Amino acid sequence: MSRLSGYLSDPLLKGMYDLVRESGPVRPISLDITSKCNLRCTGCYYYAEGMDKVPADSDDVVFDQMLALEQTRGTNFVTVVGGEPALVPDRLRKIYRQFKMNVATNGVIPIPREGLEDMPLGIAVWGDHATDAGLRNKGKDDLFSVALDNYRDDPRAFFYYTVAPGHAHEIESVVEQSINNGNRVLFNYYSDVSELGGDLDYRRGFDQVSRQVEKMIDRYPDMLFTTRYLNQVVTTGRLDGKAWGYDVCTNLTADNPVNAGRIQNGNPYNRHFRAINADFQSTRRCCTGMDRDCDSCFDTWEHFSWVMINMRKHLHSKQAFTDWLSTMFSFYVVNRLVDYETGLEYLRQVQSDDAFSYP
Repeated sequence: MSRLSGYLSDPLLKGMYDLVRESGPVRPISLDITSKCNLRCTGCYYYAEGMDKVPADSDDVVFDQMLALEQTRGTNFVTVVGGEPALVPDRLRKIYRQFKMNVATNGVIPIPREGLEDMPLGIAVWGDHATDAGLRNKGKDDLFSVALDNYRDDPRAFFYYTVAPGHAHEIESVVEQSINNGNRVLFNYYSDVSELGGDLDYRRGFDQVSRQVEKMIDRYPDMLFTTRYLNQVVTTGRLDGKAWGYDVCTNLTADNPVNAGRIQNGNPYNRHFRAINADFQSTRRCCTGMDRDCDSCFDTWEHFSWVMINMRKHLHSKQAFTDWLSTMFSFYVVNRLVDYETGLEYLRQVQSDDAFSYP
């Protein structure tokens, strides 16, 4: 019996593994659906990197042509960023009709349900009310409260919580408010691309944040999309002895010449991925950067991909395989690539303490 077959004799692991296999491989792109936004958040990579400086948004003919090209190319999953997607709901509907997708939104403008009934929505929050308002609109408005009101009990919505290194003490409150609002939570980690330093500086490390995230997983195993292993990989920047950075990142635009050297270095990468700019024609190096230092990238979606594409590095023990599969499965659940309710139940089981006591 192979190691994998042995691990899959466990009904919990087999159930998750079979659902992922039945769903099939993900062939993703990242798409800036618009370069416009109603906010200028301090630390937003999009504006810090000048990604809004591409030519103005093309008309819908070019947008439609891009979608048709990606469908022909075999794309089946679109991560929608920008800019603020809520400003262009008709474009969201076009994507929703043709692809699996998720959307990152700042939460200020409600995204309608009509024609987008099961579209996963990651609602930005960057801390408790004062911290979030201070970083995202210079303290003028309580954006967290606005988002809570806009997406109360909306089954599509989860809070995509970007937590800064020195703000671990806010995690419990933000998570509890989100859950009490009827929403689940996925953690992201603040990069300080605006170089404010202090308690926002990623160089001080995420040890306290990591410990607090662990506590939240213990307390709410059925309400968090973050896994213990994903939290560990992002906050330590380590996977199977390798350090996170450009040389190992797997979500790079494979056919953009800027990545030619990386593609040849032998580390795995997603051969299908493209990060498409808001002109719907040009691409860039990766989703979150033009030329920024990857040491400052703690983006959860990029680290999801790093884990997922490195399955073979997790076959040496049942615990390692469980870490890999639970993280892979979390990605499939949050993005509704498997049956959502069934997926939530499996995720609850694998996040519970007793499921992690494998020999």
